[in-house]
Amino acid sequence: MIATRSLMIRVDRAWKFANTRSPRTIQLLDSFQGFLNTSIVDCNNKVKTKTMDCVWRRSCAASSSQHDVEAEAEKHFVDKGKSNKIGSHSAKVEVPASLLRFVKGKGGSVQKEIEEEIGVKLIFPSSKRENGIVIEGASAESVKEASNKIQVIIEEAVKSPNLDYSHFISLPLAIHPDLVDKLTDFQNSVLGNLGCGQSGNGGAPLKSDLGIDRSIFIKPKLFHLTVLMLKLWNNERVVKATEVLQRVSSKVVNALENRPVYVRLKGLECMRGSMAKARVLYTPVEVIGGEDLLLHACQIITEAYAEAGLVLEKDARQKLKLHGTVMNAKHRKRTDRRKISDSFDARGIVKQYGSKDWGKYLIREAHLSQRFVYDENGYYHCCTSIPFPKNS
Repeated sequence: MIATRSLMIRVDRAWKFANTRSPRTIQLLDSFQGFLNTSIVDCNNKVKTKTMDCVWRRSCAASSSQHDVEAEAEKHFVDKGKSNKIGSHSAKVEVPASLLRFVKGKGGSVQKEIEEEIGVKLIFPSSKRENGIVIEGASAESVKEASNKIQVIIEEAVKSPNLDYSHFISLPLAIHPDLVDKLTDFQNSVLGNLGCGQSGNGGAPLKSDLGIDRSIFIKPKLFHLTVLMLKLWNNERVVKATEVLQRVSSKVVNALENRPVYVRLKGLECMRGSMAKARVLYTPVEVIGGEDLLLHACQIITEAYAEAGLVLEKDARQKLKLHGTVMNAKHRKRTDRRKISDSFDARGIVKQYGSKDWGKYLIREAHLSQRFVYDENGYYHCCTSIPFPKNS
């Protein structure tokens, strides 16, 4: 009550200053004084009224201006409007950083739709270290409805190709230095970087219209065989995935009959598109003395992840085809604003290297690998691994 009367005295002083000022100033102060009168009545009736903490500057010709008075009055009405929008109910929904963009939408379109349709306010985290969205609403029902809406968006995003795979089960082959050297020589030869300025496709210089550049080659230190692709969008799922792989370790060894697994890489084939418009070029894999055993071991891993709910149904059903990718147009880096080509002409490359024997290699282990993150050895970050049988 005393604080309110004190503020009224300050408004009276501001009035003296505003009497000779603009109509806008007088209008703002008149409205503000009406608000204070209402607050005093409410206090006398012992009705709890929320008021803002506002410091009204003392106005005088020597230290204040018309702009100061108008700014302070405007500040009151803006702050008062904001406080009225904040609901009395709130909840925090855990949303991993990789999925926040789906809830926000392009230009905030999805967020705006939820807020306007349900009548809530969504507060996104201010830093990448936070992974939750705060929902504020006027009722518990509206907050719950918004939470359910967000969960549906997340479920749809996970199944969508717009959310990339974050992890995969790999059989590393880049652990063999001689294979890494062969792949490096292959790239340098194709790109004509051996000092002669010529390519490896019959001695003819490569042309830009072939769609071949270094970015579409798989880095030799990342060379591997893929068993299963995964979308692990939060730490909880990553931890669960590491536990699953460790749990099936003994089953995998038994499936391999405790025998070492060797593979031979030979030739080049096109997986997507024609040779003239290839998308993926790979080397076929021949399992020496036990292809069925290796496929059975990989199937055990896939089924374990499916039972744990960590793999999409369509990926669990997909038939495994072991192969070593050497070129992929999807990895092409944009160098300008022109449309990125989704293919390349592989005819010259296949003609030169179509029957190349890359060698025989031992598969030593299976990794839970994280994409786009790399260890000191240059290979994908290993979240966990299980050993394969050693040489007998």
